[in-house]
Amino acid sequence: MNIQLISESKLGSIDLNKVGFGSDFTDHMFFCDYENGTWKEPSITPYQPIQMSPASHVLHYGQSVFEGMKAYKNQEDEIFLFRPDKNFDRINKSAVRIAMPTIPEEIFFNGLYQLLDIERNWIPSKKGMSLYIRPVLFANEEILVARASQKYKFMIILSVAGSYYENPLRVIIADKYSRSAGGGVGFAKTAGNYAASFYPTNLAKENGFDQIIWTDPTHTKVEEAGTMNLFFRINNTLVTPPSSEKILDGVTRDSIIHLAKHKGIDLEVRDVYVQEIITAFKNNELKEVFGCGTAAVISEIKTIGFPDGQEIEIPVISEELSYAKTLKSELIAIQTNQAADPFGWRVKVEKTLI
Repeated sequence: MNIQLISESKLGSIDLNKVGFGSDFTDHMFFCDYENGTWKEPSITPYQPIQMSPASHVLHYGQSVFEGMKAYKNQEDEIFLFRPDKNFDRINKSAVRIAMPTIPEEIFFNGLYQLLDIERNWIPSKKGMSLYIRPVLFANEEILVARASQKYKFMIILSVAGSYYENPLRVIIADKYSRSAGGGVGFAKTAGNYAASFYPTNLAKENGFDQIIWTDPTHTKVEEAGTMNLFFRINNTLVTPPSSEKILDGVTRDSIIHLAKHKGIDLEVRDVYVQEIITAFKNNELKEVFGCGTAAVISEIKTIGFPDGQEIEIPVISEELSYAKTLKSELIAIQTNQAADPFGWRVKVEKTLI
């Protein structure tokens, strides 16, 4: 691997008390090019802009997939990843659906581990903070022909991360726009999925909501919310829609399912209907609603709006009785090596370079 290190870190200029999400990038980045059916020599270089032709394939036809991961540091200065094998599998699953080459395991993990080793001083140990990892694969052949590209670039960039959602959310049920369709790319973490969501999300924000709860084409079944999978607590049972070709198979979602079952919480993976939510609320059976994802971990939802203008306020539940708060606390404790990991999810990043 070709490695070029900076002479002086910019870390000292970053105020970790004012860090948000996805805007403060580390000193270095990883990349590897694909051309003529072959992956080239990987490189780690100083973080910098990349040159692209105006005819770059991704700008015109959108061949781009990505992942979201986090690195954590405990008080002993040890670094941990959380279920990175799931992200590796998913980015390749996404790549296949968008007619892109899969990334070899050696390139993905060697690049990731060496980049994290170089940037270990950037990983915060402060509670609630982490280092966000963004692997991205995109087409960069200089051609305007509407076909799959023959050149690609795989990159990993890192960003210091604070909280994604600071407060409980107000969300609205979608009744016109859909996130994905059967036979489409809803299960793939591809750029176009997110671009298509921005306009309806902006409309929701104009009406005082933070995000949209996406529904199926009939707008009767719940799918997911913005960048998150969804869980509903009806009485003492957690219910979540199944992953499918339309719903992203979230790593955090899967982890919550396993953790909840491990704790003996009743859990059902099944279709969730909009009317079911309304009925549960009217019967005082809707105890909690929350979303989950890598960036947000778990975000509680306080208000659900409906297309007819109706809004429901989820009752406030004490911290010790809240499934959302309990599961979030225990999940983060596993991620940061503050609790036992009975599932074997935590992966320690060893010092290998410096």
